[in-house]
Amino acid sequence: MAEVHVTPKAVQKIREAFAKQGVSGGGLRLGVQGGGCSGLSYLFRYEPKPRPSDHIFRFEDVEVYVDPKSMIFLDGMTLDYKESLMHSGFAFDNPHAAKSCGCGTSFSA
Repeated sequence: MAEVHVTPKAVQKIREAFAKQGVSGGGLRLGVQGGGCSGLSYLFRYEPKPRPSDHIFRFEDVEVYVDPKSMIFLDGMTLDYKESLMHSGFAFDNPHAAKSCGCGTSFSA
């Protein structure tokens, strides 16, 4: 069975981002699209409702939607939120990424 994991810290940050935008209901769309400096880039946005073919993952009160084509590249991935002196933001730990670039939002499979 296909899996995507979201750490508790990332769940909290997603929840905070949705509250800041004033949205309720819906979930986070995670996907993959062509482009970026390594060939593929992550899609990361609010979506009001899932599509009929989506894989739906629930982490506490946060839902994550992944379309079937993106699931090929995201299966087993962990979404985390990391904070350091130099950078704070979401981090993708993807076992399918053969290489990634410095921006952290682009990869090749």
